[in-house]
Amino acid sequence: MPKSLFNIPNLLSFYRIMVVPLLTIFFFIGGETATWIATFLFFWACISDYLDGVIARRTGQSTIFGKFIDSTSDKILIGSVMMLLVSFGRLTGPWILCALLIFIREILVAGLREFLGQYNVAVPVTWMGKWKTATQMFASGFVMAGNYGPKLVPHSYAIGKGAFIIATLMTLISGWDYLSAGIKTLRRLENEKAREV
Repeated sequence: MPKSLFNIPNLLSFYRIMVVPLLTIFFFIGGETATWIATFLFFWACISDYLDGVIARRTGQSTIFGKFIDSTSDKILIGSVMMLLVSFGRLTGPWILCALLIFIREILVAGLREFLGQYNVAVPVTWMGKWKTATQMFASGFVMAGNYGPKLVPHSYAIGKGAFIIATLMTLISGWDYLSAGIKTLRRLENEKAREV
C-alpha cells in the first residue's frame, strides 16, 4: 500500500472517522464530564479539517486519495453528529428538520460525485461548500455542549441553534449549486449518448 496513504493530512482525515465511535460512547455515558470530552474530541476533529488541507498544500502532500478521504470524513463526521444530536435530544422539534436537510444534502452530493465519477466527471468542492461545513461544525459544537455550554460561553445553546439556521441555509444553497451543475452534466451526457446512437 502506498506510503502516501499514511501522510499527516490523511491521518488527520482518518481521525475524523475514528472519533465517531468515541463520540457515540461518550453520548451514551452522558453527564457533564462525558459531554465535555465529546465536545473536546469534536473540536479537534473540526480543527483537523482545517489543518489537513493547510499541511497538504504547504508540504506538497496533496493526493487523489487525500481529496477523497478529506471530503468523505467530513460527511461521515457531520452525518454521525446530526444523528447523535437528534437521538440524544440536543435537537428536538423543528430543529430536527435542520439536521435532516443537512443529512440529506450530504448523501445527495456524495451520490452525485459517485455517479458522475464513472463518467470521469469531477465535482469539485466549492467555497460555499467549505464555509457550509465550517458553519455546520461550529453550530454542532455549541449544541453538543448542551446545557453545560453556558458555563463556558454564555447563551452557547442559543448561539448554536442560531448557527444551525445559517448552516441549513448554506447547506441548501450549496446543495442546489451542486445539483444544478450535476443536472447540466447529466443532460450533456444524455445528449452525447443520443448523438452516438
